[in-house]
Amino acid sequence: MLDTTILITGGAGFIGSHLVRHFVNKYPDYQIFNLDALTYAGNLENLRDIEDKENYHFIKADITDAEVIEDLFQKYQFQNVIHCAAESHVDRSIKDPLAFVRTNIIGTLNLLNSFRDLWKDDFEGKLFYHISTDEVYGTLGETGYFTETTAYDPNSPYSASKAGSDHFVRAYGETYGLPYVISNCSNNYGPYQFPEKLIPLMINNIIENKDLPIYGDGAYTRDWLFVQDHVEAIDLIFHKGKNKETYNIGGNNEKKNLEVVKLLCEKLDEKLGREKGTSEKLMKFIKDRPGHDRRYAIDSSKLQKELNWLPAHNFEQGIEQTIDWYLNNEKWLKHVISGTYREYYEKQYSE
Repeated sequence: MLDTTILITGGAGFIGSHLVRHFVNKYPDYQIFNLDALTYAGNLENLRDIEDKENYHFIKADITDAEVIEDLFQKYQFQNVIHCAAESHVDRSIKDPLAFVRTNIIGTLNLLNSFRDLWKDDFEGKLFYHISTDEVYGTLGETGYFTETTAYDPNSPYSASKAGSDHFVRAYGETYGLPYVISNCSNNYGPYQFPEKLIPLMINNIIENKDLPIYGDGAYTRDWLFVQDHVEAIDLIFHKGKNKETYNIGGNNEKKNLEVVKLLCEKLDEKLGREKGTSEKLMKFIKDRPGHDRRYAIDSSKLQKELNWLPAHNFEQGIEQTIDWYLNNEKWLKHVISGTYREYYEKQYSE
């Protein structure tokens, strides 16, 4: 039986905010601590609806600061960690690899060290849950799927940094007996996602009648996972997953990027009352990014068989909910698109 004080890192970001809200609302007897540095993608507006809950606590801190993290573990005695904090955008990792090393590797080590030092005499009822990505496995051809035993073969600074953090979690499990689970997920989408990722970027640009930048030929294929389905899987793994096991989480929704963009154009033209085909005219093919993995696809059969998990949303259902959320929350969208975001956007997608 796990103890019920949980530190969730990166809990003001996209996946983290959904995770925090889920645990706070579903488990009122748990004390949930949300630790976030509130960088460009961290936004407390994502959690306004739960900020007054008695079992919710926010801590502004950076996981790269070892002394601060150590002090927080000693002060609050976190019994479990769900580690969601990460630099997560491939494009940004190409521009600044060291930022990804600092957060994804050094930050993870700081958490591991503090967790180990606090509980080394008694790990009973404790768990370090590390959330990772399918990108650590590299790229696939036209067939096949990533499984939990697929060899790591990261191709970007982002995926290399996540692979490194995965290895350190496993090493601490073997060396120090630290109890852990790891999950590797496919591409998430849904409400509250910062508009640097494909789906919210395209939704925002269609709303604003801006160009829709598409890398290369647009045939890069991803498996899409609705964020609430991911959260439900994390909940199951946290409570019922086996110590030192890895679980892949996929949405069973393989789509080429060009397919996704065309679908968004079609649905938004309809919802915005525009003539059919209007938004597709905004599509603009741009120079491909370096080391662009061609295809990702996740085999989630282990999770399905062992923990009886299945995604509740197909892509059509999830994308409808996502589009409607962004259309109904334009104020949130305008708030997050700051001057810093606009500067980054111009650099990344200019010719």
